[in-house]
Amino acid sequence: MSEEKKMTLEKFEEACDAVKKVTLETKLIYSDYFSEMSGNKVYLKPENMQRTGAYKVRGAYYKITTMSPEDREKGLITASAGNHAQGVAYAAKCYHVKATIVMPNTTPLIKVNRTKALGAEVILHGDVYDEACEYALKLAEEKGYTFVHPFDDLDVATGQGTIAMEIFKELPTVDYILVPIGGGGLATGVSTLAKLLNPKITVVGVEPAGANCMQESFKAGHVVTLPTVNTIADGTAVKTPGEKIFPYIRKNIDEIITVPDEDLVVSFLDMVENHKMVVENSGLLSVAALKQLKCRNKKVVSVLSGGNMDVITMSSVVQQGLILRDRIFTVSVLLPDKPGQLAAVADVIAKQNGNVIKLEHNQFVSINRSAAVELRITLEAFGSDHKKQIIDTLEKNGYQPKIVRTQI
Repeated sequence: MSEEKKMTLEKFEEACDAVKKVTLETKLIYSDYFSEMSGNKVYLKPENMQRTGAYKVRGAYYKITTMSPEDREKGLITASAGNHAQGVAYAAKCYHVKATIVMPNTTPLIKVNRTKALGAEVILHGDVYDEACEYALKLAEEKGYTFVHPFDDLDVATGQGTIAMEIFKELPTVDYILVPIGGGGLATGVSTLAKLLNPKITVVGVEPAGANCMQESFKAGHVVTLPTVNTIADGTAVKTPGEKIFPYIRKNIDEIITVPDEDLVVSFLDMVENHKMVVENSGLLSVAALKQLKCRNKKVVSVLSGGNMDVITMSSVVQQGLILRDRIFTVSVLLPDKPGQLAAVADVIAKQNGNVIKLEHNQFVSINRSAAVELRITLEAFGSDHKKQIIDTLEKNGYQPKIVRTQI
């Protein structure tokens, strides 16, 4: 590998000076809640508060600074339906460089409009990212555009790594950095610079359990492609990690943790309730992984990579989080079909401070209606202990409550 193509401390310092012109200062936030939960001193690096709602502008902007004036004049091109599209569009606008973004036809209109609003030309092509990317590469070759890869580019990764420099300036004694991994660009930049600044630091990469392409590549010793990916963390739903950056990941990432989707759901709820911040599922990987750390009393920084989540998805995640945390649950009880039974059950629940949010009354659960009708009660509780208290009290009062799947 030629010297100019290596990731060096000098290049990271150069990138830090460059990205300051276009980034917001995302200062570390100490988290009492996550510290107590994990037994460590946890700090959040809130890149969800960054311009365009994610860290991506860093790598895109530094990439532009490394280009020749002639190449800048020709313009940039990339393919993305997510944060990378807006990051490239914003960086190009700041540098007065033309940007073309190829997006799949299935991209939500709001994302298309946001990217256009940042001054980029948007071309819709193909039904999936791979088809959009193939077309973008074709246009790059035909028109002389510089293709800005979402992750497999050392300049882009160097720009993303500026996050590590900011962490060290604020918290020089940091012990652990947790960073999400999709294709690996962010993790490459952060881990490489972190190890240059302090070889003793531990850098942990975090992937969705349903899209663990880097973990599988680690095991194989080379880049592998997953047959399928299945995760709600769409920003990190990557089948194949980057070839160019893989050697840096292998050298500088100490461990890879995988997180199931259920943990992301409850982490979203925790983040909203305790920090009043919206963080997208991919950005929550580094928070959801905290409970898997075996260390204690260490200074840990979780990088929140982005906060772009549509309102409908947000609503669904909140509801699922409440269910998974036993804050909402549904019980079924059988009652004789006679007046006063509903009031009696309601009274039992009320005395235990349970809050009824939905009732379903089914008279056809049994042929003998005088023997039993089914009442399904959806309740709001304070958590698992309170839920158990309500159910135990129903049992003591002669009911036989059965937990059923909650559907809000």
